[in-house]
Amino acid sequence: MSEKYAKIINLPHYQSSRRPHMSNYDRAAQFSPFAALTGYEAAVAEAGRLTDERLELSEEGANILNRCISLIKEHISEQPDVSITFFQPVGHKNGGSYITVSGRVKRIAEYERKLVLTNKEKIALEDIFSIEIRFPDELQQYANDE
Repeated sequence: MSEKYAKIINLPHYQSSRRPHMSNYDRAAQFSPFAALTGYEAAVAEAGRLTDERLELSEEGANILNRCISLIKEHISEQPDVSITFFQPVGHKNGGSYITVSGRVKRIAEYERKLVLTNKEKIALEDIFSIEIRFPDELQQYANDE
């Protein structure tokens, strides 16, 4: 052993009388790495999230959907009350999820190919899977005849 440390090698470890002793957990935390992988946890969670595949409508289902949209167009001035189930794709990942919303139809934007609700929500016509129309009592008979 070197002679220059001979005087201090057997001395007790210094501990401040003014500051409390730091726990091993806190001591380790000050030397832990910085958040070099910002967003990594969110990316792992997103990759693990389950998504649904887009379902293809049968010919009969497509015909029913087209009749519902035509019926909505005919009665657009009455702002029909509807429940719409549609596919919402996830932008950065294959698949998406099916969502059902309810509300009143304000208009059908032909150019954008979107159905616009009174709450300003826009739903792409190609993403719609099913529509349930709830008519007022006076129109219910007409809807049943269709």
